[in-house]
Amino acid sequence: MSSPELAAMLAAAVHARSALFDARHELAFRLLNGFLEGWPKLAIDLYGRTIVLHNYADPPEAGTADVQAAQAWLCERLPWIDSVVVKTRHAATSEEANGVVVFGEAPARKVREHGVWYALDILLNRDASLYLDTRHLREWAVDSLSGKSVLNTFAYTGSLGVAARAGGATRVVHLDLNRRFLNLAKTSYTLNGFPIHKADFQTGDFWTEINRLKRADERFDCVFVDPPIFATTKHGTVDLANNSGRLINKVRPLVNDGGYIVAINNAVFVSGKAYLETLAALCADGYLAIEALLPVPLDFTGYPETLVSQPITDPAPFNHSTKIALLRVRRKA
Repeated sequence: MSSPELAAMLAAAVHARSALFDARHELAFRLLNGFLEGWPKLAIDLYGRTIVLHNYADPPEAGTADVQAAQAWLCERLPWIDSVVVKTRHAATSEEANGVVVFGEAPARKVREHGVWYALDILLNRDASLYLDTRHLREWAVDSLSGKSVLNTFAYTGSLGVAARAGGATRVVHLDLNRRFLNLAKTSYTLNGFPIHKADFQTGDFWTEINRLKRADERFDCVFVDPPIFATTKHGTVDLANNSGRLINKVRPLVNDGGYIVAINNAVFVSGKAYLETLAALCADGYLAIEALLPVPLDFTGYPETLVSQPITDPAPFNHSTKIALLRVRRKA
């Protein structure tokens, strides 16, 4: 495709998202889902006043011209942008994969969503430290978890737990293997004026930490389970493509009667039908029920008027490969 075609596609994508731009430029959302909106080598995110360009081309050099053309177009049409970061998926170095600032100076350090501040470290990892596909889930947490106790497993930078805390949760425990990620969650707490209790930020292996919580007879009203697609330690393996039910069963004993397990499966090659069948099998004993399926925001999936391609695997009845289910727990008497 030519640069004029790219420009036309960007114009359509930005126009479709026009209602999301805020006057103070504090929000974060996806500006372009190139896989489904017509430019598979490119995805573009907005974090406050920072543009993040994801170069998915392989080899990366095949996407350089597109990245440069998109940067020029966006900086001209959105003159308030003060920094641009390029993340290269098939990079030769971790620095290029995590992101390089190609315009401006420091990228945005925070964004505001549903009245809640989230700390950012856009160069922290291959992604940008705040998952844009779970924005509706954060809104649900703000609206639904007042007075509740929450366990945020695979917490990463803690955004789901931060949302729960902002919504009035009485206790939120964050669990992740990486202390650096949890430090960013603490920064989000500071931005929002929440007190930081060291015991609520637990660094450790999911499998051993869940066992520890069980031995301590801990209970929570809501447990978030948002794991990576695949990860293994000496204590256990996460494999969302083949055994996502194991994680849900692992945390079930920690949930109070009437509480929630929020189960997320973002494996691209797991269809929505297959994941729903997994959940249905878990619910067969009558002690777990599917209460709702939460959609991914349209800016992340692409809009009806901008979509030109279909997902690799059909996510229906979900609307994206990030499949989010709210499960209600009933405990045996």
